[in-house]
Amino acid sequence: MTSEVLIVVPTYNERDNLPQLVRRIMAQPLAADVLVVDDNSPDGTGRVADELAASNPHVHVLHRAGKQGLGRAYIAGFQWALARPYEFIMEMDADFSHNPADIPAFLESARSHDADLVLGTRYLRGIRVINWPLKRLLLSLAAARYVQMITGMPVSDPTGGFKCFRRRALLALGLGDVRSNGYSFQIELTHRVWRAGGRIAEVPITFVDRFQGSSKMSRSIVREALWIVWKLWIENALQRQPRPSPSLPSPQTAASRQSFHPHSS
Repeated sequence: MTSEVLIVVPTYNERDNLPQLVRRIMAQPLAADVLVVDDNSPDGTGRVADELAASNPHVHVLHRAGKQGLGRAYIAGFQWALARPYEFIMEMDADFSHNPADIPAFLESARSHDADLVLGTRYLRGIRVINWPLKRLLLSLAAARYVQMITGMPVSDPTGGFKCFRRRALLALGLGDVRSNGYSFQIELTHRVWRAGGRIAEVPITFVDRFQGSSKMSRSIVREALWIVWKLWIENALQRQPRPSPSLPSPQTAASRQSFHPHSS
């Protein structure tokens, strides 16, 4: 293994998207490995992933017995990554809503700002969302504001799923204690980094809703996201600011560094 970067891509019925996604990731001007975490997709995505891995040593596959949710897939992928010497672990969707061409900007931001977490944001200095109905956009914007108000976490896009974690941040998170799934999973992991005093940066991205396949959004995912923020607030001792951590920067250090460092390409 020559790369210090791993991109974790959960899949469920993404057979048509996966080969092109891997090609586009490998075409970026960086050395990166890809881990496909497949939940026994009925359409044969796991078999396609195995074929890609057989022809490319930078592609790896983690098969799971069945569909257990997005959060569980990422946890499995992160644990796989931490058992190996990767320094930067990214998460991204398989449906091209996240542009592989943005990956270098995440890594540049992580390195230049010594960030523990880099978030891809749709809502920094404007709105960059394509192919969403107005109702979905307003729901997403309201969710971001809802999270900010309850938790105090000053990120512009807390439900986004295009992220880059530094190894030390994932090690400090207590992945075994994370129980949320869906959008609430994205909120919880960012909150865990933030409340531990970790340094967070944001990079602007353009989000394009999927043109192939079907959305994984459901009412249960929305309900979970509504109550998880209250749980996180309670876990943070009803505080709306970071707390000390032996593994990540102290709150004093974080306070001086917490101004987010958006990267523009």
